[in-house]
Amino acid sequence: MSKQGWEETLITSQGDGTGPSNTTTATSILPAAARYTLPANYFSEPGKQIRVRVAGRQSGAASANNGNITFDVRFGTVASPIVVFNGGATAQNATATTNQTFIFWADLVCRAIGSGTSANMMGIGQWTSRTSLNAPAVGTTTGVGTVNLPDTAPAVGTGFDSTITNVVDVFVTYSIANSGSSITTHQYSLESLN
Repeated sequence: MSKQGWEETLITSQGDGTGPSNTTTATSILPAAARYTLPANYFSEPGKQIRVRVAGRQSGAASANNGNITFDVRFGTVASPIVVFNGGATAQNATATTNQTFIFWADLVCRAIGSGTSANMMGIGQWTSRTSLNAPAVGTTTGVGTVNLPDTAPAVGTGFDSTITNVVDVFVTYSIANSGSSITTHQYSLESLN
């Protein structure tokens, strides 16, 4: 029997969000107004699914070791968010890139509900960008690199409390502090898929 659910856009951003630059500290890439608060018990049963989609521009430094970038989705409070999806550390291109388009998306499905740390999500997504190690060199060919996230076996994220309100946020972490690496969000949407 059908669950009689529907897809719904919960929020979109109307402005830019600026992420980390020259730091290894995990930083939100969403504008503050785009951080949506899911109501208590939003995940009322396992199988409820959401999609986050972020797009914008990204730069990478010219460095033999440009390090890794990690995208993750977090729930909880703005002050103490919990990583419910971690895309894993992904290598960046060693060729300098400036203001290249990127797209990150992740589908997260609720695997368990409950209080404390009983609830959890499993996520699978992609990152597409010329700053990806998989991208062709700038100026030599067209195209960008796409990486499945995580680039390992998918796993459930850190447990969270689904019985309380949860702010949804997207973070980026660079493994190396480099002034040439930066990311700016121009578009963001959070969708309920069922």
